[in-house]
Amino acid sequence: MSGKRNKDDERYLDVIREANDTPKLTIFDARPSVNAVANKATGGGYEGDEYQNAELVFLDIQNIHVMRESLKKLKDIVYPNVEDSHWLSSLESTHWLEHVKLVLSGAIQVADKVSSGQSVVVHCSDGWDRTAQLTSLAMLMLDSHYRTLRGFQVLIEKEWISFGHKFASRIGHGDKNHADQDRSPIFVQFIDCVWQMTKQFPTAFEFNERLLLTILDHLYSCCFGTFLYNCESARDQHEVRLKTVSLWSLVNSKTEMYLNPFYTPESGRVLYPVASMRHLELWVTYYIRWNPRIRQQQQSPVEQRYKELLALRDEYLKKLEELQLSDSSPSSRLANTPNSSSSTSSTPPQQYTQLQTPL
Repeated sequence: MSGKRNKDDERYLDVIREANDTPKLTIFDARPSVNAVANKATGGGYEGDEYQNAELVFLDIQNIHVMRESLKKLKDIVYPNVEDSHWLSSLESTHWLEHVKLVLSGAIQVADKVSSGQSVVVHCSDGWDRTAQLTSLAMLMLDSHYRTLRGFQVLIEKEWISFGHKFASRIGHGDKNHADQDRSPIFVQFIDCVWQMTKQFPTAFEFNERLLLTILDHLYSCCFGTFLYNCESARDQHEVRLKTVSLWSLVNSKTEMYLNPFYTPESGRVLYPVASMRHLELWVTYYIRWNPRIRQQQQSPVEQRYKELLALRDEYLKKLEELQLSDSSPSSRLANTPNSSSSTSSTPPQQYTQLQTPL
């Protein structure tokens, strides 16, 4: 529309394409195409025909303002009253799950390209909102390391904190202006998408729902420095790492609280969640947990029993290790060695080679 070109950018993207020797570089633009055209009229834009070796794909994810209004509508139907008679239509009118679906769908497309060995470029208007959602979710699908308790912490630190998601502006830390147009639940939406994946793949994640709830609680609490300020520069300027404690110090000091008892490690497995309205759910435990009329959900008896069995297994394994150590100690070997002055026992020394458990 404006006719402007950036040949350095065109060459840069072509170098990315050449890195994997593919005929086309896929560029995922998180925005709806209409928004991209509108941005071009104001000096922004998108990759046009001059990017000859690139394929542009619009993912149709709405901007921060649409997401903010959607969450406001969701809040109105879950607090202080939940109307059962119009629940489904009311939930549909918020469009919240539709937005979650589009974010997940976009991340699936990114992960699919990368898993086939192709390089991709992901961007939106600025690069710190929808881009962070897409890249972090795609990494979660592709790499099982990020599905571990420690790995998920690294993912958030890398894709959200280090790359400059504007937590202070989007959450409104210390600002009483609740009508601020910069506020938007982008990170909340990302965690919601992660929760949707844990529901579809209940054994693929080392962490449980409590971790996700804890992260969102302290996103707003400001008890830790992890989500303070908009960028690393501001955090360094205010000496956040010296003056505050990291949220991960709390999590890592009580790891047993945040572990999924059904977790089964599977390295190399790529997860492709179903991004369909039929498979997505409202995260009731988060969005409706403070409604006084909704009874708090108790822990699943199956999960509780599984945790008890895991604790019993750990106890037996510890005893087994102690027995093996005592059996291999010098004093144990000396006690089991017959000497010339004593009668030789017909019973061989007892060996502890296996300990059976009820698991």
